[in-house]
Amino acid sequence: MTGRKAELAANLAQVEERISAACAAAGRKRDDVTLIVVTKTYPATDVRLLYELGVRQVAENRDQDAAPKAAACADLPDLRWHFVGQLQTNKVRSVVTYADLVQSVDRDRLVTALSAAAVKAEREVGCLIQVALDAESGARDDRGGVAPDGIEQLAGFVADAPGLRLDGLMTVAPLAGAYADRQRAAFERLMDLSTDLRRAHPAANMVSAGMSADLEEAVAAGATHVRVGTAVLGVRPRLG
Repeated sequence: MTGRKAELAANLAQVEERISAACAAAGRKRDDVTLIVVTKTYPATDVRLLYELGVRQVAENRDQDAAPKAAACADLPDLRWHFVGQLQTNKVRSVVTYADLVQSVDRDRLVTALSAAAVKAEREVGCLIQVALDAESGARDDRGGVAPDGIEQLAGFVADAPGLRLDGLMTVAPLAGAYADRQRAAFERLMDLSTDLRRAHPAANMVSAGMSADLEEAVAAGATHVRVGTAVLGVRPRLG
C-alpha cells in the first residue's frame, strides 16, 4: 500500500469509527448513514485510491475541478458524483454529464436549467433542496439555499420537472442567526422540514447534513448522508 493510500485508509477508518459510534449512541443502524467523501481541491488520483478503499460516493463543489476528475475516473463502475457547491446556470450543461445528484438546488431558474440539460443528456439527475436555516437572520453568507418557507414551492417545481428526481433536503450548519453554533438544533430543524416534505413527496427521504467537524450532531439528529472532506483527505494544496 502506497503512503497516500495508507494515509487515506487510516483516515477513513477513523471516520468510520466516528460514524459507527454516533449511530450506536443514537440507536441507529450503521447502514442508515451514507458517507460521501468531499474530494474538492484533491486530485483524481485520490479519488481512484478512495475507490480502491471502498468509497463509492464522492462530492465536488466546482465544475471546473469536478468535470476533468469525473472524466479521469469514468472507468470506475458504481462511482456516484454529488455536486454540492453553488451552481451557476452556465455550468449546468457540464454538471449534468457526470453528477448523479445536485445537492444545492435553491431557485426556480436553476431547476429549469437542470431539467433542460438533463433531458438533452438523456439522464435523470437527483436533486436536494438546499435549505438556508439562517434565511431570516439578516446576516446570511454566500453559501446559498432557500428559506424554509420556500421549500414546498421549490420541491413541487423539481418534482414536476422532466429529467429531475426530488430526493430530499440538504443544509450546512449556519454561521449566523438562531442556529449559529447550534449544529444539533440546526440539523433537528432540517429533520422536521424533511418530515413536512415527505408528506407531499414520500420518496424524498434523503437528508444531507454534517461535515468533518459536526458529523456526530448530524447523525444524532437523523441525517441519512454526511459529507466529509478534511477528516478523510487531510489538508493538502489546492488544485490549480
